[in-house]
Amino acid sequence: MRIYGVTGSKNCGKTGLMERLVAEICARGLTVSTVKHAHHSTDVDQPGRDSFRHREAGAGEVLLASPNRWALMHELRGAPEPPLSELLAKLAPVDLILIEGYKRDPHPKIEAHRAETGKPLLSPDNPSIRALAADSAVESALPRFDLDDTRGIADFILREVGL
Repeated sequence: MRIYGVTGSKNCGKTGLMERLVAEICARGLTVSTVKHAHHSTDVDQPGRDSFRHREAGAGEVLLASPNRWALMHELRGAPEPPLSELLAKLAPVDLILIEGYKRDPHPKIEAHRAETGKPLLSPDNPSIRALAADSAVESALPRFDLDDTRGIADFILREVGL
């Protein structure tokens, strides 16, 4: 399975870059899935919906199916968050899985960086970061792309993973 990550500090452009990369790589005829890590409690369901009520009643898993999509929600109920490798094993095979977040995991990543955040680069302390996508000049020995150079970043990632 080929995986590549997009990491960076809060409000640095990770999600926008992920969105553009998915569109660019899919337009090239490749299949892509994504994993998004959230540090905060998040819920894809809505209070009052039947599936929400099933979970609230105590169901460990709720599979919601419709003519357009299906979603499996798994309640941890106090159990530890599963490692990324366990979550990746649940995905159907695709050409590439793009991962947003999981900055401490060892898979290769590109760091998104916006100067306006005032945050330092993560790459000096993270050897899994292979390149930078920044909106301004940054000092680094790593390859650097403009944050909006979606085609160039996609080319780099696809070369890195052998696609």
